[in-house]
Amino acid sequence: MYPEKLNIEPTKKSPWIVLEPGLIFVMGRAILENPSVFFEPGINWMADFTKNWHGNTKIYIGFEFINTGSIKWLYILMRQLADMKDLANRATITWYYEHGDDDMSDLGNILRSLVDCPFTIVEVEEMNQKLYQDIVTKNS
Repeated sequence: MYPEKLNIEPTKKSPWIVLEPGLIFVMGRAILENPSVFFEPGINWMADFTKNWHGNTKIYIGFEFINTGSIKWLYILMRQLADMKDLANRATITWYYEHGDDDMSDLGNILRSLVDCPFTIVEVEEMNQKLYQDIVTKNS
């Protein structure tokens, strides 16, 4: 069976993470001094999840700011997703970025190239707590 739900509350430097069967949500700021320590529970959860995954999953990712070390974690996440059996038919990814943030738009396009599943890139007026709360509430 799937691992337990993982919910990591956001801070001024770390994103909000909600990982549960059917929902992978990572949004906010990722400007961490030691991202490997912060993201380790999420990476472990994903490793367990990908071994036991049998249903459909909606994946929502977006950042106001992200540093290089945190981008490495995103690549690990995408590699884990890419290895999942039947990903193209059972998962959708939505990447959010703020209006005018070409770097985040470009990062979304790079990540899209790493997985074979429906991947939508959405420009929003502002990345903020209300947007995050709306997505989590709608999908939990």
